[in-house]
Amino acid sequence: MKEQDKPDKHYNVTIGGGVSGQFAQGDSNVQIQNSAGAAQPVTEAEVAELRAEIDKLRQAVQSAAPPEIKHAALERVDELEDAVTAKKPDLDAMGGVKSWFIKKLPGLAGAVTGIFINPILGKLVEAAGEGLAGEFRRRFGIEKE
Repeated sequence: MKEQDKPDKHYNVTIGGGVSGQFAQGDSNVQIQNSAGAAQPVTEAEVAELRAEIDKLRQAVQSAAPPEIKHAALERVDELEDAVTAKKPDLDAMGGVKSWFIKKLPGLAGAVTGIFINPILGKLVEAAGEGLAGEFRRRFGIEKE
């Protein structure tokens, strides 16, 4: 009789909470983990460089946004800055800002996208974990190098 045909085999699993990592259930499982090395920490100088890019976006909004939506656009830039520099970057807020600019100020949407493809933002997202990094790449169409 084959091992999997034995009638007394039962598996019950409950996983909950903030769990991460590998899991296997059953017999004869093989797991392989590829770890290309830990993400390099983001330096204060790099965060300052990213903030400088956001300031350039803020200046572009000051110059190009119509008066009736300038204040709202500047609020979106502040929201973007908070979202990208948070300990765990807020992808939902980032997506909302991008969508707002596409709808309300399409002429500046490219400048917003420039923040998204900035390598420093990529490092910040990678430092927050591979799950978030994968979701970031999926949502914003960023290719992994």
